[in-house]
Amino acid sequence: MQTIVVSGVAVAPSLRRSTRALSAVNFFLADVRDGLGPFLGIFLVGRGWAPDTIGYVMTVGGLAGMLATTPLGALADSTRHKRMLIAACALAVMVASIALLASPSFWLTASSQVATGIAAAAIGPAIASLTLGLVGQRGYARQLGRNEAFNHAGNLAAAALAGGFGYFFGVTAVFVIMAVMAGASLVSLAFIRPQDIDYQSARGLESGADAQGPASFRILLTCVPLQVVAATLLLFHFGNAAMLPLLGQAIAAKGGADPSAYTAATVVIAQLTMIPMALLASRLAGTRGYWLVLLLALLALPVRGFIAGLWQSPYALVPVQILDGVGAGLLGVATPGLAAQILRGTGHANVGLGVVLTCQGLGAALSPALAGFLAARFGYGAAFLALAGVAIVALLLWVFASPYIRAAIGAPPAEDQRGPHAGVASEP
Repeated sequence: MQTIVVSGVAVAPSLRRSTRALSAVNFFLADVRDGLGPFLGIFLVGRGWAPDTIGYVMTVGGLAGMLATTPLGALADSTRHKRMLIAACALAVMVASIALLASPSFWLTASSQVATGIAAAAIGPAIASLTLGLVGQRGYARQLGRNEAFNHAGNLAAAALAGGFGYFFGVTAVFVIMAVMAGASLVSLAFIRPQDIDYQSARGLESGADAQGPASFRILLTCVPLQVVAATLLLFHFGNAAMLPLLGQAIAAKGGADPSAYTAATVVIAQLTMIPMALLASRLAGTRGYWLVLLLALLALPVRGFIAGLWQSPYALVPVQILDGVGAGLLGVATPGLAAQILRGTGHANVGLGVVLTCQGLGAALSPALAGFLAARFGYGAAFLALAGVAIVALLLWVFASPYIRAAIGAPPAEDQRGPHAGVASEP
């Protein structure tokens, strides 16, 4: 078979095609994975919903995803039908969102958010497992950067389309765009060859006949570094998750701009920042390690909250969403990378990621409820400042727990010689 040399390593053309298809999957799933995202608040405000009720319904979906993430992480580790799992989730989000458009009652809206939350919970570990299976530990940081860059580029494209078509046709256009991208993600999945996936490496085990099997699940309860990562990300998302929806709701309540176009602008600015940040994060992770990448993400969030809380102007959109892009771009690489390094060799890399995402989901689920409560009673400025305070706590926890994390992750992944496809994440 013909081979191509990438970074000094012989790579089969089929594997190269599979990693390119993986990038395309991340691009098209970007608009599908989180359902309506910040446009849900705008959609419901336009139908007379109050901020606190919107926050409660978002919390229901977040809690459903939180409860499902850890078992779905275990499923991502164990199943050989990883592509089918991702495809089923994409279809579930699309159907739930279209049902919401047809009849936005409280219970149907809550049910659609439950379905969306569970599907989004499954996609994260499934994509991480698929990536590990294709590129191994050493290629993981680089491919994570590419995954996230394409994901943010997909969000950017979808937001630009939603803003443009939403301005002329209303929020309904967002549903159409989501359906189109869901279909394209299914086509992209079909181009990832199952033969290119190393299913041992996909769950964090060594490859080969002599490799040991998975460790006991007890490791998830006794691994202090994993618990620190989970607690830090719980606090981060408790402070972060409600900020973007709150920006859109604030402008919709004041009537100072077209809400669909404004919300699309918030997404576009953030995603433009996230693309270079994701690529930077993969480079930093390969040379300096994941600890520094997460630290930089944590530093951006409090500043973002204070600017949003103290500068009550539509122009605050620019710095607030640039900082959102910095944090999210770095975090998208750091979170699965830390879980894979901490649990390498255990066979539970993705269920460990599921544990982290469960805690992250708890924070994200509580965030809209807290923000909606504070916004309804004390104003949007107070809500933003409270979220910034939570972010400071996350930053302090990460700094003080540094010795535990650094000891667990060891050398940067670029120096780790594990993995059957070391160094073959993608072409330059």
